[in-house]
Amino acid sequence: MHSFLKNNVLTISFGTSLSKLAGCIRQIFIAAAFGVGVTYDAFNYAYIIPGFLLVIIGGINGPLHNAVVTVLTPLNKKNGGIVLTQLSIKISILLLGLAIVIYLNSSSFIELLAPNLSYEAKSIATYQLRILTPCIPLSGFIGLSFGALNSRRKFFLSSISPSITSVTTIIFILFSWILNQENSSSNSLTYTGLLAFATLSGTLIQFVVQIWEINKIGLLRLEPTLQKFKDEQRRILKLIIPASISSGLSQINVFIDMFFASSFQGAASGLAYGNFLIQAPLGILSNSLILPLLPKFSKLRSQENTKGIQKKLISGIEYCFLTTIFLTGFFITFNNQIVELVFQRRAFDYLAALKVKNILIAYAVGIPFYLYRDLLVRTYYSIEKTKFPFRLSFAGIIFNVFFDWFLIGAPIKNFGNLSPYNFGVVGIILSSVIVNFIVCIFLSFNLSNEDINLPNLELLRKITLMFLASFLDSTICFNFFKTRNNLNSNFGEFLLLIFGSLTFFVIYFLLTKCLKVNKFKIHQKSSS
Repeated sequence: MHSFLKNNVLTISFGTSLSKLAGCIRQIFIAAAFGVGVTYDAFNYAYIIPGFLLVIIGGINGPLHNAVVTVLTPLNKKNGGIVLTQLSIKISILLLGLAIVIYLNSSSFIELLAPNLSYEAKSIATYQLRILTPCIPLSGFIGLSFGALNSRRKFFLSSISPSITSVTTIIFILFSWILNQENSSSNSLTYTGLLAFATLSGTLIQFVVQIWEINKIGLLRLEPTLQKFKDEQRRILKLIIPASISSGLSQINVFIDMFFASSFQGAASGLAYGNFLIQAPLGILSNSLILPLLPKFSKLRSQENTKGIQKKLISGIEYCFLTTIFLTGFFITFNNQIVELVFQRRAFDYLAALKVKNILIAYAVGIPFYLYRDLLVRTYYSIEKTKFPFRLSFAGIIFNVFFDWFLIGAPIKNFGNLSPYNFGVVGIILSSVIVNFIVCIFLSFNLSNEDINLPNLELLRKITLMFLASFLDSTICFNFFKTRNNLNSNFGEFLLLIFGSLTFFVIYFLLTKCLKVNKFKIHQKSSS
């Protein structure tokens, strides 16, 4: 059993790593091809609805995926295949109807999502949304097949499948470059449907590959009646609906941010690039710091050991802030090198880099509160206290609307400014930082109602000292490495970033040790 689990973990990790690498290369190619321009701006708006459904319905660990794994795992191959096929038909028909509605009203949906976009951007976004609408019914089967494959212990294809769209996008961009190599005066990358067609093609290939694999393992079974296994289908639907609502709440804030971002040209592109740079290390931290704590919390809860949960949570909070405050200082100090090294080439020019650098700094400020909120919410769920964070999610949406409008300094259509402050697109990110900070406060203090008492003043003292260490570290490294202007090659920038990262880490480690807020030990003796 241990060998089985180990092999599955390695398979999933390897496949996921390949998908992440393909996604990273795709983003670099998109930046080089489109920069922070109207075409990529429009694509980000066109992709909101199809992307939402591909993540929520068709994504790995999405509601549909998890529900199918739960229901199909105990069924034999024949019965599982009948349930999967019948449910696929029903959900695909439902999503096809939704796709037709969106296709016929695509301009109205773009107007609703981005009222302040320019006429050109709205036209391009509408055109791209029409191209992307077939992704909507495809997302249903993709989500179902992910769950079906995992229920039969086929993990590699599920974990690597998202990379298909990334690779397809890269091929489309390369092919466009080759076609325009001889004629530099015209660039077909301004062709408004390139990214949309690439995404649709990748989704179609993903669909074909997965339907082939489902058929190969015997789970594609067309029966003359759709009345069999109605209970299993109802179970899946009952699991999908509440999970989709819960997952969708976080996406509503994305819609709100994009709504306000439409007031600024290039904002959607800049937000996409900045968020991409932040999410990679945040995902690693979330998996390494938070996921190991959740089974411990659940076990301690079953033992009614509240003090044990409290002790583990306090330790988790300290490590959460120790690592995220380090990341905040690192991104602020080396934002120039990171953006220039990853993105600045071809269409991604100096002005585009400047915009993304400012966005990256704003995102960096919010890293500690983003991960702390994630830790607290998952803590509530692991001790099966879900009502309070669920209600707080609704309040967070209202807060986000208010602070977005308050900070951007741009009038919304048919309405004026809410305040004299003018932070532009950075204000949208600062709004999320403030909302996460407020939510974290409520979540922290409410834990006392669950008999988990956090030493808030002591934690505040330690967090303040961590911020002090990061500030001193950032000041030292910034002044030491500001002579980087003499480096004109990507290789030189890369070496500088590697050396700077090591220097920043060592100084931060030593400072936090001196301030006695770092319990991490390089050489730990076994206590067992």
